[in-house]
Amino acid sequence: MSSDVTDDAFLGGALRLLQPRSGYRAGVDAVLLAATVRMAPGRQETVLDVGAGVGTAGLSVARRLPEAEVVLIEREPELAALAHQNVLRNSLEEDVRVVEGDLGLGEAALSALGLMPDSFDHVLANPPFHSTGRGTPAPHPLKSAAHAMAEDDLDAWARFMARMTAAHGTATMIHKAEAVGRVLAAFAPRFGDIRVLPILPRRGEAAIRVLVQGIKGSRAPLELLDGLVLHGESNRFTPEAEAILRGGAALDLRAGD
Repeated sequence: MSSDVTDDAFLGGALRLLQPRSGYRAGVDAVLLAATVRMAPGRQETVLDVGAGVGTAGLSVARRLPEAEVVLIEREPELAALAHQNVLRNSLEEDVRVVEGDLGLGEAALSALGLMPDSFDHVLANPPFHSTGRGTPAPHPLKSAAHAMAEDDLDAWARFMARMTAAHGTATMIHKAEAVGRVLAAFAPRFGDIRVLPILPRRGEAAIRVLVQGIKGSRAPLELLDGLVLHGESNRFTPEAEAILRGGAALDLRAGD
């Protein structure tokens, strides 16, 4: 294994992923995002992980739900190559494939990659959190690309997600809590029955992340859910967070439906 990458355990060791040592580093956010995918028992459904990086979210779905058919789309060749290695080393090649591509691809280019609009039951995204031109750019080019985006790019992510989501399918995005207004502005024209789940570091503290999920074609109103608390005493994960992050439990944003 190259000294430029690390071999990290996810889902309590059920998934092992190579990722850049000094570049983009996947973690809790991607696993929480993956946990929002739910499927009816015995039903085979399709999942698209947009901007997949090394494949953490999509591969977590595939490990948790063997009936899922997952596609990872990533624009950076280095990350796409690592994602492909991660598929193979976790023996998920029958369930997961990696394509190298960007959000701006036209229909012909998407078709050449085997991607059809309006065809995925679930579309996931963990887009860059920081706006370009604000703060200090990351020294590593992959890390910089992974964490920075133009102000209007969030709408482009939501547009692509809507383009790829099948009728009545779900689109789910995780983002920093302070961006919830922008995420909702991007989702509202394209999805309905939107659920917003705040992610809190500890009970009583302000949210640090939000999970936003909508249904394509729905006109149902938005619903704000009770927050998920990550840490309890001694900085340990709460039982609910532990079950999701290490045990592979679902994080069902529609449990009452």
